[in-house]
Amino acid sequence: MVERVWLGLGSNQGDRLVHMRHAVAEIKRHPLLHLMGCSPVYESDYVGPGEQAPYLNACVLLGSGLEPRDLLETAKGWEKDRGRRPAGHMRPRPLDVDILLFGDRCETGPALEIPHPRLMERLFVLAPLADLSPEKIIPNSGETVADLCAKIRQKCGQEIRPWAQGIEAAEKTDAIMED
Repeated sequence: MVERVWLGLGSNQGDRLVHMRHAVAEIKRHPLLHLMGCSPVYESDYVGPGEQAPYLNACVLLGSGLEPRDLLETAKGWEKDRGRRPAGHMRPRPLDVDILLFGDRCETGPALEIPHPRLMERLFVLAPLADLSPEKIIPNSGETVADLCAKIRQKCGQEIRPWAQGIEAAEKTDAIMED
């Protein structure tokens, strides 16, 4: 069974856009993944303890024939290929790939939580996600991505900046289906 999956991509080391494009190329090469759309790219300041270089962030929508844990393992391989170190949580990284939503599934476990646990707190995730699927309802929230994005914009004062280049020439494809 193929399910719609939304991934968050981020990078704050090296050629950030090249690292993110690598993840998109890997999706296109994988026999059980089908790229359906890419959001515009945004730049944001690091959110967390200490200081880090700004991040580039985007979201991709794909059709996946993989189960969530298999997709997570595959994504961690892409990160490793780009030079991410195993204990890299909340540290600078060339590539960060997060499973944001996996259809309408909800999962909680030590290595994987779906929806992503901080999805509803971060404008740098919600804005590109809203570019792809504004009407998608976040499981267990009852709210659309667009509504949550608007709330975060009003509430927290996080800032994101549009980036001039996209991950692909066509940032949104006709393959995107409405929810």
